Amino acid sequence: MNDYSVAIVTGAGSGIGRATAIAMAREGYAAVLAGRTESKLNETAEQIGRLPDNAPPTLVCPTDITDESACDRLVKTTLDRMGQLDALLNVAGYAELSTMASTATATWRQTLAVNVDAVFFLTRAAWSALTQSPSSIVVNISSVAAMDPFPGLGLYGAAKAAVNQLTLTTAREGAKAGLRAVAIAPGAVETPMLRALFDEKSLPASATLNPAQVAELIAECVTGRRPFQSGQVMTITPDSMES
Repeated sequence: MNDYSVAIVTGAGSGIGRATAIAMAREGYAAVLAGRTESKLNETAEQIGRLPDNAPPTLVCPTDITDESACDRLVKTTLDRMGQLDALLNVAGYAELSTMASTATATWRQTLAVNVDAVFFLTRAAWSALTQSPSSIVVNISSVAAMDPFPGLGLYGAAKAAVNQLTLTTAREGAKAGLRAVAIAPGAVETPMLRALFDEKSLPASATLNPAQVAELIAECVTGRRPFQSGQVMTITPDSMES
């Protein structure tokens, strides 16, 4: 057993995923960085390497999380290289602005693949390792769109509603083994994905969250500093940060 805990972070090449990987390294976790683009993952690893304190090792694992076998390999590589897995942080997401009538089938499939399939594939692959960890957790990034979708993001919201259900299922089925699960549902977050959908005229930066704010909430849940009921969906919005 290591003297540090190990966390897989998906979407670790940018946005909330990168901020989360850095936040977890600050907490003393060895971060396994998963995402499609190796160069972006390496940039995240370099930023972790510049942290003032000696952080645990970082593992870069380019992964297509929509691929079932790739998710299995990611977990196996983590266990082979790190020896354990204590936290699965499903951060990666995908959204396009489109209506029910105008959405191409390929867009719908991709929305489900990144936001829902990947969460299921990775949670299933990691289940045995997580339920053997003395303090394990799954954190899934949802969205306020799951409850109140912005026009054009209804299908994204539907996918995130499925994530909320997967979170509750994980919590209930993992409870006996001590596995906790929580979904974090942010409002608009200043990320490359957001800016691919909205310009600053339609959605000013002042109305968005910083990825580090979401990452801090994730870290607080993982470490136990933020209490929650396992299976809960926790919302975070710019308004909630001001209150």
